Amino acid sequence: MTNPRVVLLFSGKRKSGKDYLTERLLERLSTQRAQIIRISEPIKRSWAEKLGLDLGQLLSDGPYKEKYRREMIEWSDEKRSQNPGFFCKRACMQLDREICIVSDIRRKTDIDYFRETFGDRVRTIRIVASDATRISRGWQFQSGVDDVQSECDLDDFTGWDLLVENEPGSGVEKILSSIEALL
Repeated sequence: MTNPRVVLLFSGKRKSGKDYLTERLLERLSTQRAQIIRISEPIKRSWAEKLGLDLGQLLSDGPYKEKYRREMIEWSDEKRSQNPGFFCKRACMQLDREICIVSDIRRKTDIDYFRETFGDRVRTIRIVASDATRISRGWQFQSGVDDVQSECDLDDFTGWDLLVENEPGSGVEKILSSIEALL
């Protein structure tokens, strides 16, 4: 693990556009300077190993992942109760660029881990989109998924460095420029 110059923490509900925006940001910044890490990767890797599942399918944005999402959340919450930074630390083992983009911050303990580890180099970004917009992107409410800590813990967090409304017509270039200003 290297010490990045800046760590961008992205949070948002499912289908708010976090992955799309972080991928576009990476294109703008270049893979020589920046990288995306996902806390969900070590969760899914551990879950796949535990149950003998297809990791590639779990990492994708398809129905296979959705089939296991609820159980994975419950299992990862149990692991976090023993060590809140467990998955964050494992995800950080991949760090080797000056700009680190974390695309899937979901809990206050995730933010705490990164602030304790990287101090004032951390910037927090919340991506918001209306339910109507999220539905148009394929979101459907799931009890036990959309109403639990992994989706709701940061709903009352107010310490965002940047709040981004990602609605149709918001202008991706404008959004990306506002995020780049944090660098």
